[in-house]
Amino acid sequence: MEQIILTGDRPTGRLHVGHYVGSLKRRVELQNSGKYDKIFIMIADAQALTDNAEHPEKVRQNIIEVALDYLACGLDPVKSTMFIQSQIPELCELSFYYMNLVTVARLQRNPTVKSEIQMRNFEASIPVGFFTYPISQASDITAFKATAVPVGEDQAPMLEQTKEIVRKFNAVYGDTLVEPEMLLPDNKACLRLPGIDGKAKMSKSLGNCIYLGEDADEVKKKVMSMFTDPNHLRVEDPGQVEDNPVFIYLDAFSRPEHFERHFPDYQNIQEMKAHYTRGGLGDMKVKKFLNNVLQDELEPIRNRRRELEKDIPAIYDILKEGSMRAREAAARTLDDVRRAMKINYFEDMDLISEQAKKYARSCG
Repeated sequence: MEQIILTGDRPTGRLHVGHYVGSLKRRVELQNSGKYDKIFIMIADAQALTDNAEHPEKVRQNIIEVALDYLACGLDPVKSTMFIQSQIPELCELSFYYMNLVTVARLQRNPTVKSEIQMRNFEASIPVGFFTYPISQASDITAFKATAVPVGEDQAPMLEQTKEIVRKFNAVYGDTLVEPEMLLPDNKACLRLPGIDGKAKMSKSLGNCIYLGEDADEVKKKVMSMFTDPNHLRVEDPGQVEDNPVFIYLDAFSRPEHFERHFPDYQNIQEMKAHYTRGGLGDMKVKKFLNNVLQDELEPIRNRRRELEKDIPAIYDILKEGSMRAREAAARTLDDVRRAMKINYFEDMDLISEQAKKYARSCG
């Protein structure tokens, strides 16, 4: 069996460092690993419209932002197929068939759906498209016969629902769809990067993000304003590293070479944490080090993005070609699904022949 990855993002704005450590960096590594036969990377504009139906221009404008960030981070259109979800109509048809395999009660129990509904204040009036988001996601994954899906832990319930749909379909119609596996980040700090204000999750809507394409001065400004241990009032005070955003970021980004280059007082993050915990290491020094680490990581991304911005039509050409390839793959899966469901009426020669003989007898 071919090893295939499907992953993507909703185009609701520029991508930030949470996206980078949570998925983008891993995607580049997987793309270059040679372990996968195909990699599909989707800009999920149709899913973004489920809670932005009245603001389609916002979604439309952000497609290019996401594509630029993808390419700037190292995703290669030769190795990975980048496409726009709405340009693959086969996904809608698959979703329609899968809806018959899922109950309303099951959707209501999905923890991710429940939390997203609460976050968007949809309790009183839930858009149907948003409510059926897990079904749409199952369509996206199965359309490309993905064997692996890189996700954060908050998306685990969504992937589990995809697996349920695959099992139900295969049980009813025969072995047709591929059941995917979940790929979590290796570094636990990357699972959910907090916002710079100490909130549980980095979020565009909360304005607590560091964006991949931001200039160096803006990144530094945000780092130096970051929330830390509120009880660490003086340098000599013992500090807490658990749940401290600055140290969570360092866990996600810092490497031994960063200490050699920017903070030779310590060999690694463990030594730095020990000093902060016993007291004697100030927040400003830690933040300055984090800024240097982030600048090292983001500068090449920032520079590549600026070069890519000089030829926007070329970016759309990449997305157009990728969407054509993705549609071909999805169409093959849809053919398999129709055949399994026995709704491929015009290609089913046995059905046509059987019906012809039946009515020939009745006419005779």
